[in-house]
Amino acid sequence: MSALAVSSLLRSAARTQLVPVANLTSKPAKHNITAGEQGIALTVMFATILGPSGWILAHLEDYKKKE
Repeated sequence: MSALAVSSLLRSAARTQLVPVANLTSKPAKHNITAGEQGIALTVMFATILGPSGWILAHLEDYKKKE
């Protein structure tokens, strides 16, 4: 590559990029979620993530055995 091409690439890379501004609006929630609903959702999420992981860790020695 010639020096002219390299300097052209560097100039285009050094220019500031224009990033469009997002139009954000905030409103109150349409539906209020009770503490009980939040607790149930949190429990389901933890069980979904930690249940299979706990099963694998509890049976790790079984998986190590060669049959």
